[in-house]
Amino acid sequence: MDVTMLFKIAGLGILASIIATLLKQNGREELATIAVIMGLVTGTLMMLSMVTELLDTVRSVFSLY
Repeated sequence: MDVTMLFKIAGLGILASIIATLLKQNGREELATIAVIMGLVTGTLMMLSMVTELLDTVRSVFSLY
């Protein structure tokens, strides 16, 4: 597992929370919610390769097809 990917995902979470906080302070709660959801989706897509690698490792360890 690559540590830099974890830092990128953490940075994305921090950025999304800052954007959401700024939007909430300006009275744009709907846009803040959308910003948080987009950050969550982007982080999930970034983790997709790591999840695929994990599943391949589990298959090889347990000799599942």
